[in-house]
Amino acid sequence: MEIKEKLGAVEAILFASGEPIELYRLSEASGVDVGTLPSLIRLLNERYDDYGSGIIIKKLDSSYQMCTREEFAPQIRAALETKRSTPLSNAAMEVLTIIAYNQPVSKSFVENVRGVDSSSVVNNLVEKGLVEEAGRLDVPGRPIVYRTTPVFLRSFGLSSIAELPPLPGREEDPAASETEDVPDAAPETEPDGDTE
Repeated sequence: MEIKEKLGAVEAILFASGEPIELYRLSEASGVDVGTLPSLIRLLNERYDDYGSGIIIKKLDSSYQMCTREEFAPQIRAALETKRSTPLSNAAMEVLTIIAYNQPVSKSFVENVRGVDSSSVVNNLVEKGLVEEAGRLDVPGRPIVYRTTPVFLRSFGLSSIAELPPLPGREEDPAASETEDVPDAAPETEPDGDTE
């Protein structure tokens, strides 16, 4: 397959999907080697830049998604007659921060950090697609643990959780989970559907 065909295949798949696609799935569907895909995607993005295109291909962890450029959001909203999404409340931002920096975490972990019931806030974040169930802890009651989603990454302009800014005064790894505080409580994830 020539480079032109490879570029076309990758672009068509990403466009048609509308959702993030894992690198291995993109490779399998396009017939392009996994090692070659990142350079092809860079080349597509360079072409989009050269033409002043309104689209870009974003990397979200190990996935890629075709997106519109942020600077065209007002025109897109006007064309689609969509309202700007309501901003998250302070409580929602606080819970989202706790989950993002400590994932995977249970509701009880979030509530211990905040000192108040956070069930409705966590449920609201799940409804908005910013967090998702990530399995259960292997402790009595087997509480559900939550993690951030590709929607979270896209919403905050991140490629991965590793890009989160460090928290002031926090010396530990931002990806550290609550399991450090609970002996023998490593998250035991159970299949809960497709969580790409």
